[in-house]
Amino acid sequence: MYSNNVFPAAPPTATRSIWPVDPATRLGPVISGRQRESIAQAVEGALGRGARLAAGGTYAIAERGHFLRPTILADVDRSDPVARDEIFGPVLVVLAHEGDEDAIAAANDSEYGLAGAVWSADRDRALSVAARMDTGQVDINGAAFNPLAPFGGWKNSGLGRELGHIGIEEFTELTSVQL
Repeated sequence: MYSNNVFPAAPPTATRSIWPVDPATRLGPVISGRQRESIAQAVEGALGRGARLAAGGTYAIAERGHFLRPTILADVDRSDPVARDEIFGPVLVVLAHEGDEDAIAAANDSEYGLAGAVWSADRDRALSVAARMDTGQVDINGAAFNPLAPFGGWKNSGLGRELGHIGIEEFTELTSVQL
C-alpha cells in the first residue's frame, strides 16, 4: 500500500546539461535516440491509460544527447505494459498492494525477471519477500550494486550470469572424459 505522500524523495527535474564525464552527474543518458523514444512512448502511453505523473517527465534534461528526466508513475494498473515490460530507462512505477503475498504475486506475474526491489523497516520480512521473488537480483532498501555478485535475469530477461565467479564460468568450456 502507499499514500499520495510516498514521494518525498522525488527525483530532481533539472533542466541543465548533464554529461557522463561531469563528476556531478548522477544519471547518464540512455543508449540511443530510439531507446529514448521507446521510453517516452511507454510513459506517455501509461499516462494516457490513467497513470499519474508523480515526478519527472519524459523529455530530455539536456540540450543534446539521449537524456530523460527521472520519472515516477503512480496509480498504474498492474496489467499496464509500463508495469510489466522492461523499460530500461529512468522510470519507477509504484504499484499498490494488499500485503506481502499480493506484492510477491504481482512481482512474479511477468514474463521478465531481471531485478526487483524490496523496501521495509523489517529486515527479516524483506529477506522473506526477496527469497520468493522470481528475479535474478533483489535489492533491499536501495542496497548498492555489488560488482562481485552474479548478475542476470530469470525467465525472458536473459540466460546466464555476468560478474562474480559464476560470470567467469560463463566463458569457460567443460569437457568430461570417461575411461
